[in-house]
Amino acid sequence: MKRLLHIMRSYWKESALGPLFKLLEATLELLVPLVIAAVVDRGIGGSDAPFAIRMCLLLAVFGLTGLIFSVTAQYFAARAAVGTVTRLRHDLLDHLTSLSYTEMDTLGTSTMLTRMTSDINIVQQGINLTLRLFLRSPFVVFGAMIVAFTIDVPAALTFVAVIPVLSVIVFGIMLISIPLYKSVQAKLECVLLRTRENLSGVRVLRAFCKEKEEIDSFAQHNNELTDKQTFVGRISALLNPLTFVIINLTIVWLIHMGAVRVDGGDLTQGELIALYNLMGQILVELIKLANLIITMTKSVASMHRIDAVFTIPTEDRVSEEELPICPEADAVTFHDVSLTYRGASDAALSHISFSVPRGISVGVIGGTGAGKTSLIGLLARFYPATEGEILLFGHPIDAYDAATLRRRIGIVPQKAVLFHGTLRDNLRWRCEEATDDLLYSALRTAQAYDFVMEKGGLDLMIEQEGRNLSGGQRQRLTIARALVGAPDILIFDDSASALDYATDAALRRAIKEDCADTTVFIIAQRASSLMHADLILTLEDGELESVGAHKELLASSPVYAQIYASQFESDENAKEVSDRG
Repeated sequence: MKRLLHIMRSYWKESALGPLFKLLEATLELLVPLVIAAVVDRGIGGSDAPFAIRMCLLLAVFGLTGLIFSVTAQYFAARAAVGTVTRLRHDLLDHLTSLSYTEMDTLGTSTMLTRMTSDINIVQQGINLTLRLFLRSPFVVFGAMIVAFTIDVPAALTFVAVIPVLSVIVFGIMLISIPLYKSVQAKLECVLLRTRENLSGVRVLRAFCKEKEEIDSFAQHNNELTDKQTFVGRISALLNPLTFVIINLTIVWLIHMGAVRVDGGDLTQGELIALYNLMGQILVELIKLANLIITMTKSVASMHRIDAVFTIPTEDRVSEEELPICPEADAVTFHDVSLTYRGASDAALSHISFSVPRGISVGVIGGTGAGKTSLIGLLARFYPATEGEILLFGHPIDAYDAATLRRRIGIVPQKAVLFHGTLRDNLRWRCEEATDDLLYSALRTAQAYDFVMEKGGLDLMIEQEGRNLSGGQRQRLTIARALVGAPDILIFDDSASALDYATDAALRRAIKEDCADTTVFIIAQRASSLMHADLILTLEDGELESVGAHKELLASSPVYAQIYASQFESDENAKEVSDRG
């Protein structure tokens, strides 16, 4: 909550003016029963028609002025709520994007989406209602009690007795509801997770005829959410009937007692009507306050969940300017590096050691689950090494700040990810200052120039996730994006799987010619994609099985030889692929 209050300081004027105008409206509302009492006792009882007309006109002025005050209060409250939540949403997104892959994996996509959407919307609603009603409702309740004392002290004691009872009910239900609303949001995350998994994996579900099982699983999670919402809803629903019962019983007692006092001459009819109106105002405001408490309870629970994300630490890095220059150091060095993912029992990589000189191409190959992508995740510092040390150009990789590291390393992930917008905007992600000539050069190297020019050049509009492009076109454009800005290290994480052999070979030749000073890492399932690399790393079960060139590994590495033999039926096929490369 401190974070929210800190952000609201930027909107202190709106946060102050909203409640202020609501209090002015409430003040006029408290004066209405007194005016009505005067109309009944003097205007009607005294047959003073001009006085009654003047008082009715005064009530009309009160109504119009109150409407202006109410609209103005709503305007300022909305500005404060929307502005605060906008800042909060930006801060939350900045924090989420600064988290490591480990923290993102632990937090989960569904959790992040729920916090960014549902929870923040609930907080916005809570801020808006709080600024409008949090001071107004108690002001009207206690103001009505004070006004009642100015009318009749014995009758006002009824107000004194009923208000504490109502306060105990309202705040008691609030304290019970807060933890329950937290659990409701947690159940909502489970439902969102199941929905996301089912939609993203719908083809797999249909392929294995698992629709029935997933429908039953979703129904179970959805029923759990429904039961939890029903339970907390029943508790929250007690507010309105309990307050109605107590207030209406109080009104019955007030009318009975007032009738006796009017009959005895201790109270006028107008004063009794004023007391009744004041009690009615208390009833309305307590209903508003009860609904406000429910909303505030949800908002507090949601804000605690958002704060829980902010408590996840991000690692600070030393800037590149503070590092000494090591011009003769190798591009990449692994010293006895191991990686165990958080929550995993076994290590994904164990005791990896190798060095890569600058300007060479490095292939990484191995069976499924050998640890190829994990190795690249360490090199790009997506995950911190559990043991050992990684050096990048002679410096520990942890010494680089994220921006510097991303300038030095260009990454082409397994899944080609493109964003909605022009091709020019997509290619400039690495370097916003890149000219069109540099972009076209990157497209030529990535073997994407021809089809891009056919489709309209750099102004080509890319649909979300590149849906208007083929798989091979998407891969070539993500390769071009990584080439923009001339990174010192290029990483291709099985990013040519959708390319045919000829395009793959042409791509490797172009990268070798155009990026001669760049250290290139190629992760591939096909031996043909990396057999011409200067150095090949063979992984097996998370361990580095062998290091060497293609011909060396054929003679010395059983794992590499087996992979190679499984992909080429004869030496003639291998030679054909070799010649094509």
